[in-house]
Amino acid sequence: MIEKNYTIVDDAGIHARPATLLVNSTSPFKSEVTLEYNGKQVNMKSIMGVMSLGIPKGANVKVMAKGEDEKEAMARIDEVITKEGLAAGK
Repeated sequence: MIEKNYTIVDDAGIHARPATLLVNSTSPFKSEVTLEYNGKQVNMKSIMGVMSLGIPKGANVKVMAKGEDEKEAMARIDEVITKEGLAAGK
């Protein structure tokens, strides 16, 4: 399993558009990808799950990938988060 922590820097937090980008970036992978915020974990392949967390600017979140293509999945997530200016990695 791979884990990476991020601090959300986007002024609007993780709202509909970035949530959709994140879900779309994880969907092609076989690995289980989880997003954790405030002690709650959701499947990062679920738009409703990601949106239900209500992640604001300044939030600390953890992304976890587990499975046969976990490295590729995490690299893609990191690429999207960085490209979109959503968060700073820790």
